[in-house]
Amino acid sequence: MPVYEYEHLHEPCRLGKVFDCQQSISDAPLKKCPQCAGTVQKIISRINISCPKSNSDLRDLGFTKLVKRDDGVYENVTARSGDSRYMRRDKPETIPNLSKTIRD
Repeated sequence: MPVYEYEHLHEPCRLGKVFDCQQSISDAPLKKCPQCAGTVQKIISRINISCPKSNSDLRDLGFTKLVKRDDGVYENVTARSGDSRYMRRDKPETIPNLSKTIRD
């Protein structure tokens, strides 16, 4: 569930001038502070997006990363056990086995 930030328009209460509130996306924005019933407004704040940092992070998340090495040759830098390290255009047996990572 997302966390939204609200700002007191007048005197802050013990929650502070700006406070967080966990709400569903479909919930209407708060008009009153849940602590002091003072008037509040929703403010725009930064979001936190977590991105994979390494090839092993990508592999652990179920992604396959191929890096072009030559004409028709790609290195599978996220190869799992049983996968070929290099994928060649004319050799279908070197294609990564996606059934290991794709599930219903």
